[in-house]
Amino acid sequence: MRDQKRLLRQLIPLSMALFAVGTDGFIIAGLLPQIAADLDVSVAVAGQLVTAFALAFAVSAPILGALTSGMDRRAALLLALAIFVVGNAATAVGPNYEIVIIARVVTAMGAGLIGAAAFSAAAAIAPEQRRGRALAFVMGGLTLAIAFGLPAGTLIGGADWRLTLWAVAALGVVAAAGVTVALGPISLPAVTLRDRLAPLREIRVFGMLVVTVLTLAGTHVLYTYISPAVAGATGGSATSLTVVLLAWGVGNMVGNMAAGRLADRFPPRQVVSWGLAAAAVMLGISPQATGDFAMTIVWAVLWGVCVSLPVVPQQSRLVAHAPEAAAVLLGLNNSAIYVGVALGGALGGLLQEQLTPAGLGLAGAAVSVAGLLANLATRRAVPRADATDRSPGSRGSHTLR
Repeated sequence: MRDQKRLLRQLIPLSMALFAVGTDGFIIAGLLPQIAADLDVSVAVAGQLVTAFALAFAVSAPILGALTSGMDRRAALLLALAIFVVGNAATAVGPNYEIVIIARVVTAMGAGLIGAAAFSAAAAIAPEQRRGRALAFVMGGLTLAIAFGLPAGTLIGGADWRLTLWAVAALGVVAAAGVTVALGPISLPAVTLRDRLAPLREIRVFGMLVVTVLTLAGTHVLYTYISPAVAGATGGSATSLTVVLLAWGVGNMVGNMAAGRLADRFPPRQVVSWGLAAAAVMLGISPQATGDFAMTIVWAVLWGVCVSLPVVPQQSRLVAHAPEAAAVLLGLNNSAIYVGVALGGALGGLLQEQLTPAGLGLAGAAVSVAGLLANLATRRAVPRADATDRSPGSRGSHTLR
């Protein structure tokens, strides 16, 4: 019992660090109108802050993870949190768009390194029989951020968007203090960048990662611009937008839990297909579903459920494909997630002038259909991943390595 309590005390600051990263990574989407007005740019241009963050995260995470893999995990995590806090503070005081977007890139580099250090630290300090639960606990910080951090940050930012960035920076400081107090030195073998990227040469793995990219891209074509997309239902109210984001976050939590159970009962590839098909439908009806506030809430919950269904089964497929390389594969999958976020935000920005904000859902639906077709194409290419993987340890491991 004493060992369990000690482990919990060590994991809490790691989970808090992921809560800060999750809130920071997506909160800009709920603040676009305020940011655009303050920085004197269009909403589409402001939306590229999301794209820049996601792309910098995706590219830097494996590189910085490899460069720091030989460092003491506590030292690496404190370095990452310091970069993260400085980046958010620079964003909060940025006087113009150029400074703010550079600050977002710096923040993303810290965020990517936080994930790599936090999950490797959790895996190292937990006993083998509790390792899966330890990783899930740390991952819970990111899940809570989606459900509660994003709407809370949006509500705070309703008065001044810069306050939200200060709040996230404060979370990073608290997490750093917890890491300093709770964690001791943790040394792990170094992993080279070549080793981390080696699985990309395998067509099976590459195909699954393409599915992940398209899954997230379809979602974020619309989600990046969710504030203007639901303005007709919210009337521009920050409080109403917060409720919509909370509904979407709750849907995500439900979808993640359901995905784990479904992936245990059915072939993971099949669950991914169901999720992509359902997400395409929810995105496709977004122009009709976002005119009325009550209907928008129901739609947001259902959309959150659908878009989260493919994530866990995708991880299951990768783990089943090569269990001995699970950490590296999950890290690549997480980079693919942020590539999808970046592509979705960029595509949404390009289509802003051709489509109404709510109409972006139609473009997102088309991308989700492309993901569905890509997933179906992996049927013959990846038989191992669908025929196996029923291990409980692979569920809920949406890791950021």
